[in-house]
Amino acid sequence: MRKLYLIGIGAGNPEYITVQAIKALNKVDVFFFMDKGEAKQDLVTLRKEICEKYIENRSYRMVETADPVRDPTISDYTARVELWHRQRSLIYEEMIAKELEENQCGAFLVWGDPSLYDSTLRIIDQIIARGMLCFEFEIIPGITSIQALAARHKISLNGIGESIVITTGRQLATGLSGTADRIIVMLDGQCSFNSVLDEELDIFWGAYLGMDEEVLLSGKLSEIASRIEEVRKEKRQKNGWIMDTYLLAKPRTVPQAGSSTTDIA
Repeated sequence: MRKLYLIGIGAGNPEYITVQAIKALNKVDVFFFMDKGEAKQDLVTLRKEICEKYIENRSYRMVETADPVRDPTISDYTARVELWHRQRSLIYEEMIAKELEENQCGAFLVWGDPSLYDSTLRIIDQIIARGMLCFEFEIIPGITSIQALAARHKISLNGIGESIVITTGRQLATGLSGTADRIIVMLDGQCSFNSVLDEELDIFWGAYLGMDEEVLLSGKLSEIASRIEEVRKEKRQKNGWIMDTYLLAKPRTVPQAGSSTTDIA
């Protein structure tokens, strides 16, 4: 039977790959890549570099196809994403059926970890539910941008006896900031931290974590929000894409490590 690996490859640094992931990479016959266009070609290039760096057997193949674009005419966010997932699932199903033989292993290399704000696992579940194609699959966990953010800022994510909320910029904009002492925010293309009115909050922000382009900023949210927005816009224009995440935290819950001044690397 065909087998698929969903391999978490970390937040952008090739050295974030785990030993388990390296072992899985060396079992794969066919790698499937989604081409998101020239602006995001770096994301495909990094995946290829990881294969070249860690795979000893060079007999594997790479299959690329264009990623469908979300329909901007659908105003409802959930409906827009669900349609995109259905379109992707049909493409994935066709690729697997056409390119992967019954006794072979295929793989999708997932940014970060397949379980956190990534659509690959949901799409695989849709293919299985349709029942048109049989295969086994295994998930290999990866280092998320959340872990990388904490490591690069030299902070603990949790306070003693406190919980953490992991959410999106879209949800933060609805007023979620008052529900927790610490909030991790991902997928915030609109800089929703500007909607947070608590002037006491600290922010620990990072983009391109672990990569050569990495940028780190930290300080009082009220003091550096505009700077983060400015840097984010500049880097996105320069690189054609950006992946960033940040922690919002009440000062009393953040054990400081070293200087708290703004840091750009």
